Amino acid sequence: MNPYVNWKLLKSGVAEIEFYHPSHNCMPSDLLGELATTIASCGENPQVEVIVLRSGGDRTFCAGASFDELIAIKSLDEGKAFFSGFANVINACRKCPKLIIGRVQGKAVGGGVGLAAAVDYCYATKFAAIRLSELNIGIGPFVIEPAVSRKLGAQYVAQMTYNPSEGKSAEWAQVHGLYAQVFETAEEMDAVMMAHAEQLAKTNPAARTALKKVFWAGTDHWDELLAERAAKSGELVLSEFTKQALAKYRKD
Repeated sequence: MNPYVNWKLLKSGVAEIEFYHPSHNCMPSDLLGELATTIASCGENPQVEVIVLRSGGDRTFCAGASFDELIAIKSLDEGKAFFSGFANVINACRKCPKLIIGRVQGKAVGGGVGLAAAVDYCYATKFAAIRLSELNIGIGPFVIEPAVSRKLGAQYVAQMTYNPSEGKSAEWAQVHGLYAQVFETAEEMDAVMMAHAEQLAKTNPAARTALKKVFWAGTDHWDELLAERAAKSGELVLSEFTKQALAKYRKD
């Protein structure tokens, strides 16, 4: 199946945005751009009351950035543009006036953790372990850190960052604030999640928008901050250390 970003509007006023990539839902730049645009478009659509953000497949929500594209970066400008992909999606979620509910059915790695952190309310299954693996290849979760720290707290993001080979369970992520609820199966999660989304869609839209501004207070500088973080990541990915670390992933 080819990569895609699709969305549909349900009768309840709930919009479902789904992204997919056959390589564990990794996200190349074009897919990230399409996802950011779709989130912004749904935010402006008067028929949309609440958004559900989900990915295709069963056991991987999002494996982060595309390694094929990462390996191909040759310049600072290319590096910044590449890492701006997740920055743009996070900022699209932040600035969207509609509440966004996340559906994390499987593991989230790197940028995938950033996506889970960027939504307003997040559901998960017990398979939705999380890991910040970036230091293993000589970079760091610079772009997603503000969003993840906002949910987990900087101390726990630091612990995950400095132990890039160890993941944390979905239950751990729930206890520490990333996930609101964790379920045994995707079917159980979907039943509760959709009922909640439909309930929220019936509440006062002005109140929802005002509350979102309250809970995202202090993030107005993120356009500039995440751009700076993308530039730092783009610089590091050109380092000799990272080039050597990435070489083992090259497809000859």
